[in-house]
Amino acid sequence: MFRRNGDSENRLKWNRETLSRIVQIYQFIKPYRGYFLVGLVLLIISSLIFMIFPGAAGEMANAANGTSELPYSVREYGILFLIILILQGLFSYFRTITFAVVSEKGMADVRKALYAKLITQPVQFFEERRVGEISSRITADVEKLQGAFSITLAEFLRQVVILISGIAILGWLAPRLSLVMLLSFPVIVIIAIVFGRYIRKLSRERQDMLASTNVIVEETLQSFSAVKSFTNEWFETVRYGRSVDEIVTISLRFARTRGIFFIFIITVLFGGIFFVLWQGALFVERGYMEVGDLFSFIIYTGLIGGAIGSIGNLYTQLGGALGAAERILEILDREQEVDLDQDHRDLKLSGNIVFEQVSFEYPTRDDVTVLKDVSFQVAAGQKVALVGASGSGKSTLAKLIMRFYDPGSGKVLIDNKAVETYDVTALRKNIAVVPQEVILFGGSIRENILYGKHDASDEEVVQAAEQANAWEFINRFPEGLDTIVGDRGVKLSGGQRQRIAIARAILRNPSILILDEATSSLDAEAERLVQGALNNLMKGRTSVIIAHRLSTIRDVDCIYVLESGRIVEKGTHKELSLLENGAYSNLARLQFEIS
Repeated sequence: MFRRNGDSENRLKWNRETLSRIVQIYQFIKPYRGYFLVGLVLLIISSLIFMIFPGAAGEMANAANGTSELPYSVREYGILFLIILILQGLFSYFRTITFAVVSEKGMADVRKALYAKLITQPVQFFEERRVGEISSRITADVEKLQGAFSITLAEFLRQVVILISGIAILGWLAPRLSLVMLLSFPVIVIIAIVFGRYIRKLSRERQDMLASTNVIVEETLQSFSAVKSFTNEWFETVRYGRSVDEIVTISLRFARTRGIFFIFIITVLFGGIFFVLWQGALFVERGYMEVGDLFSFIIYTGLIGGAIGSIGNLYTQLGGALGAAERILEILDREQEVDLDQDHRDLKLSGNIVFEQVSFEYPTRDDVTVLKDVSFQVAAGQKVALVGASGSGKSTLAKLIMRFYDPGSGKVLIDNKAVETYDVTALRKNIAVVPQEVILFGGSIRENILYGKHDASDEEVVQAAEQANAWEFINRFPEGLDTIVGDRGVKLSGGQRQRIAIARAILRNPSILILDEATSSLDAEAERLVQGALNNLMKGRTSVIIAHRLSTIRDVDCIYVLESGRIVEKGTHKELSLLENGAYSNLARLQFEIS
């Protein structure tokens, strides 16, 4: 499973594995390393130019006071400031552009690689994970990584340059006062950072508890009838009240901590600043330094303090970005079911299917044996039906034919070859599925039919729609094939969606057809139209029909009856109906009278 987001992912630990992850992510930036290096150079230059400003401001004050050792007037310092601002603006602009190129194009490559890896994962991957978890990898995690490359990393490096250059300048400008500042100021800032982290932790606890409280509200409102029918109004009120009381407890602790932090800021942090300023004023009074130098020292001290505070926060953000990178790489490092770069050769199967003593357990439920020594054969072009109660293993047999899973034991053969020996893409191109719940894409009818064969002509699309008994209703729409079906096909009726799915399968021209309860949710008229389309589709193809409505499988070549993962009966509708107290005859008796 994916690792859940948490505080631990923001703790950047420097070790061999961390460096390995950084190198892996750098592979996506490597094609744009020229822009990255130019951006770094511009960043360093613009930061150093910015550090000229406080020193020049102090010298300007000395010039105005008549104590400057440099032969420049106040007017000339004004021109210098203008030049510094223009250069700073230009360097910052081009640095922003170069880092944007790196982050946008690099993260676009990450998104493409991540989506390609996700879409080529086996079915088991998606059954073990929630869609929200998967989609967050390609949205939230990539966004976090992009923010790190476009803003956070650049800002982190800028603050490091400011910190190092600022300390160096102060050491040269006022050695004595710098020693006082370095002995007191960093300790105060570090305490403030630790305090800030604890406050953020309390804030997250409060948000989590608030979210839990909202869950109670959502659950009870969505299941209001259950609350009423079980007379649990009092229970839910007490449950919600306890959750709210916990929020109050955490909020008050949060408020007390913030109050103490404000006291710390006002007394200790500002006290430390005033102490350094007081020492500086004494140095000026004693002639150890000029007023302008003290002015520069104050600005540099503020910049260094800001840099120390920012570096802590930015370091935490980089840790979060590295956590996002690890979750992305966790997917990118996975084996994939389909190789998109491989040239899949065309394969045309005749459609002979054989199951030999197949047993199977789902990987996520390996304590439950779904199929038990199942053996049967479907000759090419035959129509067979699988019937049985829910959970008897019908759909599992279809999944093994499509090689969504491999059997635990036994063999599944298609055209006398084990399915695992086929290229999975070439195999599935010979199979089409018409499910009970058809899911259409939100585009047009044309796009949904073309999903079976992307390079089909309009004539082929129309012909497939006609064979699927769909052309009549399509032609009635003002926009015809270009009619938008809506999200998941919501603008079409169930019967219309089924016929679009059948047209898509006809266009695919499969050797093997799997019909999974294709008419069970339709009314009588829609079922008649869809069944006629299915009859057209099944002509000359190996067809495996999973059915609950036994009236739809009277004419198949063979019916296999499953109970608890075993085939207990096989034969035609007529043969099985004559078996007294047989599993099939009992099912049939529930649906229609046997003459």
